[in-house]
This record gives sequence, structure tokens and C-alpha cells, in this order.
Amino acid sequence: MVTQFAQWITTPANLFGLLAFFLVFATVITVSGPAMGGNKLDKRIKSVANRREELRRKSREALELEARGGTLRGKDTRSLFRKVVESLNLQTLLEDPNLKSKLIQAGMRGQGPVFVFYFARLIAPIALFGLSLAYLFLLNDFGLPTIQRLAIVMGMTLLGYYAPGIYLSNAAQKRRDSIMRAFPDALDLLLICVEAGMSIEAAFQKVAAEVGTSSIELAEELSLTTAELAYLQDRRQAYENLAMRTNHPGVKGVATALVQAERYGTPLGQALRVMAKENRDMRMASAEKKAAALPAKLTVPMIVFFLPVLFVVILGPAIISFQEM
Repeated sequence: MVTQFAQWITTPANLFGLLAFFLVFATVITVSGPAMGGNKLDKRIKSVANRREELRRKSREALELEARGGTLRGKDTRSLFRKVVESLNLQTLLEDPNLKSKLIQAGMRGQGPVFVFYFARLIAPIALFGLSLAYLFLLNDFGLPTIQRLAIVMGMTLLGYYAPGIYLSNAAQKRRDSIMRAFPDALDLLLICVEAGMSIEAAFQKVAAEVGTSSIELAEELSLTTAELAYLQDRRQAYENLAMRTNHPGVKGVATALVQAERYGTPLGQALRVMAKENRDMRMASAEKKAAALPAKLTVPMIVFFLPVLFVVILGPAIISFQEM
């Protein structure tokens, strides 16, 4: 039974059929994803509420600790990933000094994602090494010499090591793009709220509620900033955290303007108006840059996919007529 399955899976026609099935399945999931995803805004706002409760709990624990003059101890609630990482000391062996900031920029907060990342960086190379080794040396060697098969196995192992970092970078980039598409409009709303006499916390909360339909990530960040403004001892730290989580020059400029307004009492409305204009210009410049690069990016797809079909459509009837003659 195993031999028959191995022969079936190693047949090129069956491999192409499976690949086509997975591609069609992924296309269907991608197209129907927005309709089946549900209300993601409620989930993100719930996570922000959990973060607010966490800040409140830490504040209360700090006050209790100061009052008691002792230490707070609780039960062991470590997850499996954390136990494996701590037992193998992976945080030291696979140390990445910028990991926490990368996870935060990708929308993954807390200690849990840190241990999951180190666990994935340990397991992924081992899994890809074992699978590629078993496939190339036991199931189908594709007529390749041993040295080439070993090179492919080592390449898959390296891919497994770097795969978690690549996934994390892509997630952070998609989140940053989603935030920056809606950030200029959010600044306009924030300017209106501030000039109407609202406090900066109430303005952030109002803008987060309004901008959630266009960018869930930006609504989450603004709500989290509101919670930090309420519970952090230094309000400047809340603005700096917002700039660090988004990692974009436009948001960093706005955070700097807010810090200066808090420290020196400068007019906040004028600063927000200038920053909104600058962010709109940045968004327009980014769109123009992508439009200018589009012809060069379309060259290869045009040659590979469009021109052969065009030749078949144009020359097909002529070839058929010539054969009939």
C-alpha cells in the first residue's frame, strides 16, 4: 500500500494535478475570504480591550507591590512553546535583538508570540530537512546525483530557518501598508475632533471608531494608544510606542508633534494640519511610484502569459486552414 502510494505521488502527472488542486483551492479561499471572515474589527477591539485590562492589572499590581513591600507570585501558566524554548535555552541560541519590535509591528503582542517564533525557528528546519531527505532519497531522486540532492536538502533546511522571519516581515509590511492607506484621513478626522474641543484621548477613541471600516489595524493602534494614555505614567511613552508599533516616518512625525504639544504647549491643531498634508503627499508619492514601476513589472507576465495566447489566437485559424488545404 505504501509502495503504491509512493509511486502514485511521484508520478509527474499526479504531482501537477495536486498542484493545480491546491492552487484552485487557494484561489477560492482568497476570493471568498472577505465574505467568510466575519467581523474582524470586533475581534481586534476585543484584543485591545484585553490589552487595556492588562495595563490596568499591571498598574494595580505595582501599587499593591509597593504597598506590601514584597513580591507577587502566581501559579505556573507557561505554555508548551515556552517550556520547550526555556528548556533548550533557544532565546540565547537563536537570539534576535529586534524580535519583539518586529512582532509588535506585525500586530503580535505579549510574550506568547516570542516563544512561538523561537519554537517555529527550531521545528521548521528540522521538519523540512526530514521531509526533503525522505522524498529525495527514498521516494524519488529525479535522476539527480547525490551531491545535488544533498544541496537541495540543505537549501530546504536554510529555508525552514529563515521562513518564520520572512513571514513576520511580510505580515509587518502588510499591516504598515494598511495603516498608511487610512492614516491621512484619520489625521483629518483627528484634526476636526481636536479643533472641536475634544481631548486627545477622546479624539483618538472617536477616530478609531470611525476609521475601523477602512483599516482595522489603524483602529486597533489608536485604541491601544488611548489605553496607554490612560494608564501609563508618562504620556510621551504612549506616543513613542505608537511610532514604534507602526514603524513609518509619517506616524513618527505625528508622534513627535504630539510629544512637543504635550511638553511645550504648542498649538496641536496647526501641527496636525501640517502633518495631515505631508502624509497625503507621501501617500500620493507612493501611489505614483507604484504606477511608474508597473510597466516594467508587467513586461515578463506579458511575454510569458499574454503573447503565446495572442499568437495562438492569431495564427491558429491560419494553421488550421493551411492543414485543410
